[in-house]
Amino acid sequence: MRPPPPDLSDPAQFKAYRRELRGVARKTRMFGILLTLAGAGLAYYTKTHDSKGMRLATILVIAAGFGVLGFGMMRRSFHHHLRMARPAE
Repeated sequence: MRPPPPDLSDPAQFKAYRRELRGVARKTRMFGILLTLAGAGLAYYTKTHDSKGMRLATILVIAAGFGVLGFGMMRRSFHHHLRMARPAE
């Protein structure tokens, strides 16, 4: 059974809900950012060392990072929609 939706007009409940949302899929989102930054570092390495074979790997790492980040954002959005839905009567 889900808890009732928070009253976002109350500042205390708003702060608590905001803190709750920050924790949803936090590790997933941070991993996506980390992968994207690793891809950027790989792109810099590929550019400075003229390593043409690493270009595809660079694109794949950056794309995977954005994919994981997007997945984390979708999980957070789903949590918000489920939390705000009124309980069935």
